[in-house]
Amino acid sequence: MVKPRSLFNNWISAVGGVLAVGALFSFALLVWIDFTHGDKNPYLGILTYLVAPGFLIVGIATAFAGAWAQRRWEVKHAAAPDKWRLNWSDPVQKRRVIAFSSGAVVFLMLSAFGSFQTYHYSESNLFCGQVCHSAMNPEWVAYKRGAHARVNCVECHVGSGAQWFVKAKINGTHQLIAYTLDNYNRPIGTPIKNLRPAQDTCEKCHWPEKFHGNVEINFEHFLSDKKNTPYAARMLLHVNKSAADSPLGGIHWHVSPTDRVEYYAADEKRQDIPWTRVTNLKDGTSRVFRIASFKGEPPADKIRVMDCMDCHNRPAHVFPTANEAVEKAMTAGTLSTKLPNIKRVAVQAMTQKEITTDAIAPQKIADFIRSKYTDPAVAAEVPGAVTAVQQVFAASIFPERKADWRVYPNNIGHKDWPGCFRCHDDKHKTSIGETVRASDCNSCHTILSQGKGPDLESLTAKGLKFKHPDGEPDAELSCSDCHNGGIQK
Repeated sequence: MVKPRSLFNNWISAVGGVLAVGALFSFALLVWIDFTHGDKNPYLGILTYLVAPGFLIVGIATAFAGAWAQRRWEVKHAAAPDKWRLNWSDPVQKRRVIAFSSGAVVFLMLSAFGSFQTYHYSESNLFCGQVCHSAMNPEWVAYKRGAHARVNCVECHVGSGAQWFVKAKINGTHQLIAYTLDNYNRPIGTPIKNLRPAQDTCEKCHWPEKFHGNVEINFEHFLSDKKNTPYAARMLLHVNKSAADSPLGGIHWHVSPTDRVEYYAADEKRQDIPWTRVTNLKDGTSRVFRIASFKGEPPADKIRVMDCMDCHNRPAHVFPTANEAVEKAMTAGTLSTKLPNIKRVAVQAMTQKEITTDAIAPQKIADFIRSKYTDPAVAAEVPGAVTAVQQVFAASIFPERKADWRVYPNNIGHKDWPGCFRCHDDKHKTSIGETVRASDCNSCHTILSQGKGPDLESLTAKGLKFKHPDGEPDAELSCSDCHNGGIQK
């Protein structure tokens, strides 16, 4: 009696079998990586437990589909049942089977190599910045020049653990749909409402308890005058103070373990803060500060506990102001200071209302700068200035995405945005008249020297009172009331 040949003995099932074996091999390799690598790639989970099993299921389904198709052929064509069968006795078929088997071996090898390479590529910043989120090109450009350019995107936006990985992927699905339908927001909205708490991500590297003492910082500026006069400020930032015999102090007091700071923001961008509460975690007492016009109590679900991201809200995607970007180019020497009023002219060139697309920006900037410098005495400096300003613009302003510093406030400091003065404005008061102080500048920083030339040659340890280069401003005004990052208000 001749043993009937298996229904799976056909080309369709063979293809499905090779696909299933390759997927199984990739799954085993990825599981081994998952269990043996200490640093977890958040995308490894989706490759291991979704993509590889998906291909395995497709391969098995194809194998059974081949068996079903073979059976259907046999029923309908009993006289010629061998439509797709593999026949080793047929020399032609035998050569095809050998070629197919060789190809299958190559496929399995490529599956292993491809799985491993896909694992590494999926954790790369290139994957996040250009392949996965090409709609966020402004954020990608800002990230590459930022202080966190060596930190992988997924370490901040996803982090470790299955819970946040799933949340990130669900959110990513919404973004993918919006990008496909071309109905995503321009600019991308901030702040991100579902961002993981800073304690789970930032503090993996930045350990607050170890940030004691002062940090020296220099601010290099140029005045918007004909001579492009340099003006600098050198200061100490009082990051943290944690001595055993004194109370906590400094900037990082806001996230200290002894006090909890909460606030209510009346706007989506968290710039208008009319109400704050400080709770002493040791004795449970609290103080509420509010502006005079804010009555009643804020909605309980809108009260936010202050964390790192409320000040460091642009840690990896900083959009410099036009003033700042131009001043950096002047300090670096790429933008010549020999051209009169070049700071003002460059900022005006970059902020023209007529620049509505990325493509027309270079020509608009070139025409504007050339129209301002027709004197033959400075003609040699103009081409270099045009190129420098075009480069500054391309790295900081994105008109088609409507993305630049004007829509992305940076809450560090208080020059071009309210920043610290959202609360520290002497207008937030308790019921007994205590204020969130704005006038005591030395509690956060000490100015060691300021000005230009000889003014910077000596330091004053006790600190200097800030000297505004254009004379004393109105005491009722804050910095951001006049400064806006472009041509001043």
